[in-house]
Amino acid sequence: MNSSIRQNRKIVIAVDGFSSCGKSTFAKLVAARLGYIFIDTGAMYRAVTLYAIEHGCVTNGILDEDKLIAALDDITISFRFNPDRGASDIYVNDEWVEGKIRTITVSNLVSRVSAIGEVRTRLVALQQEMGREKGVVMDGRDIGTVVFPNAELKIYMTADPEVRAERRYLELQAKGEEVSREDIVANILERDHLDQTRAISPLRKADDAVVLDNGGMTLEEEMEWFDTLFAQRVKSL
Repeated sequence: MNSSIRQNRKIVIAVDGFSSCGKSTFAKLVAARLGYIFIDTGAMYRAVTLYAIEHGCVTNGILDEDKLIAALDDITISFRFNPDRGASDIYVNDEWVEGKIRTITVSNLVSRVSAIGEVRTRLVALQQEMGREKGVVMDGRDIGTVVFPNAELKIYMTADPEVRAERRYLELQAKGEEVSREDIVANILERDHLDQTRAISPLRKADDAVVLDNGGMTLEEEMEWFDTLFAQRVKSL
């Protein structure tokens, strides 16, 4: 990307969309291109979900919301740059949990945890503090609608559920997890429904967001698309 574009005043870039669209991968690459900070808000909700699982807030797949709400003050979340990955890892109470939060067990519960008002209030406040100085790329479900409704650039990512399921399947296979495609498709469709119908901060496209359907795109094509969009946007500021 042209260095003169990088040197424009820093902005907030909000990336929202459905699960397994590659939002985090896209946002990480964008942040690296611009020299911005990447904040994976989905990982934050996964981290709270993992805490709930590991600290007795889930029994036989049933989430005890009151118990988790009571424990929120005991949960600290931080990001630390990992030079081996060239990206930030997430920690819960100073424990590295980057690997643990990506399991299908966490995936099956994260939308329910994300729908709890007290959880969202706590994490949204933390996310807003992280982005106060701008120069950030943040991805999630409600970044452009709730966390940063005044973000200078909003992107809404989508792709066919079958495409997203295949991506997720390959990701889990690479990590050695034995899961079926059918289970992943079911999980994605359930998460789509929960994300779009929850009472608090449902997933929806902001009126001023630009849609990116990346179902048939390579990462290189996504970056070319973004470069054009970003150049147009900064010229208009």
